[in-house]
Amino acid sequence: MSELRETRLEKGKALAGLGQGPYALRFEPSHRHAALQEAHADLPKGEERDVQVAVAGRVMTRRVMGKLAFFTLADETGPIQLFIEKATLADAMPEDPEAFSHITSLVDAGDLIGVEGTLRRTDRGELSVKVRCWHMLSKSLQPLPDKWHGLADVEKRYRQRYLDLIVSPQTRETFRRRALTVSAIRRWLDERGFLEIETPVLQSVPGGADARPFETHHNALDLPLTLRIATELHLKRLVVGGFERVYELGRIFRNEGISTRHNPEFTSIEVYQAYADYNDMMDLTEQLIAHVCQLVCGSTRIRYQDTDVDLTPPWRRVTMHELVQEATGLDFHAFGSRSEAAAAMEAKGLAVPALADSVGRLLVEAFEQTVEEDLIQPTFVIDYPVENSPLARAHRSKPGLVERFELFIVGRETANAFSELIDPVDQRQRLEAQMARKAAGDEEAQQVDEDFIQALEVGMPPTGGLGIGIDRLVMLLTDSPSIRDVIAFPLLKPAAAD
Repeated sequence: MSELRETRLEKGKALAGLGQGPYALRFEPSHRHAALQEAHADLPKGEERDVQVAVAGRVMTRRVMGKLAFFTLADETGPIQLFIEKATLADAMPEDPEAFSHITSLVDAGDLIGVEGTLRRTDRGELSVKVRCWHMLSKSLQPLPDKWHGLADVEKRYRQRYLDLIVSPQTRETFRRRALTVSAIRRWLDERGFLEIETPVLQSVPGGADARPFETHHNALDLPLTLRIATELHLKRLVVGGFERVYELGRIFRNEGISTRHNPEFTSIEVYQAYADYNDMMDLTEQLIAHVCQLVCGSTRIRYQDTDVDLTPPWRRVTMHELVQEATGLDFHAFGSRSEAAAAMEAKGLAVPALADSVGRLLVEAFEQTVEEDLIQPTFVIDYPVENSPLARAHRSKPGLVERFELFIVGRETANAFSELIDPVDQRQRLEAQMARKAAGDEEAQQVDEDFIQALEVGMPPTGGLGIGIDRLVMLLTDSPSIRDVIAFPLLKPAAAD
């Protein structure tokens, strides 16, 4: 590798001697490759078109055959062939009589070049730029991965994403769809009167989710801080302040494990609508996701990991109790104590964690163990135990439950929403109960945020709130099996030294 790098460095010096960079200041393409291909799709085989074009990109492949050479040049939109003829270059570049020799001997796969010329459709039907002059834009000192096998090492794909993007059109399409998804969500909400307002990333009291935060320190203020684990509590402060429809789409940080569906740094959107409840949030969620899917994928019927998924509204709405009873035969409404529920679960061969210290928490455990991964089609799981939902409003007609739903698609949680708890007295009691759990060893339990409680005491209107995991949604819309496939630069351990 070192010898190859030295060879390329020498070629760069030779190019500099010819006045060809090797690192140019600018180049102005007249067309992107895909647009050129589309505009001249009617050019017959073997014919030329005297249209002056300038294109730029990375050399992906090169074939030299005597006085003729064919390069494949790729820009963001795709490839185009370069038809390089010795005689044509000699006529068009009299200042460099050896222009053909120089482009074929000093330009390597991986180099970025710009060319000017006309169009030609080869006898094999390939639209090509017949090169009249060329410019070195940036000399690559490292070789590209093998053109046939690409990056077979999955971890290297994540660690050196730039190489993955260069050699894999599928990876580029994934991140193009991610960008379209994010912009489509924002447009849809903006058009319906929602305002995006940014909230702090650095927080004195982490809140809004059950999660361990990352800890940091502000030197000038000598203040311990954490990175936010949710945007919820600050967005609710905005609703208290009079904004009736707000959202924020941004990065969240949770000091948790890494899996195919978890990354410590991820993207979510939280949406809050005054005078609404969790039923309104269900309507909003299915309309928003169906709209984005139609826009990004061209249909609300998609295929994910060889399974057909239909995102056409309306989606199934079913209580957690009903789903668990369907899967296990256990009716958690009938259990009068934690010990009774635990015994019934053990009889079914289910695990009973010590931290699941109530019937409600055991219900959630049973759901996660027996139901969650089988919810393939979009399903709103509604009416959660109050113990697991400290920020959600008590259910209007079902004691012990709250008005909350989670949306499951292809076996994983994609969204979470509440009728928001706006009673400051109840909210304080719930968060104090969370603090007791933290003291008992639950590191993900929430804390009491006194400023948030004070905001609620000013008065918050009835509100529906929603959170959607952007990364998991993009996984679905791009048929990606791992969250690392949809995060451009996922967190990895430093590479081991050779």
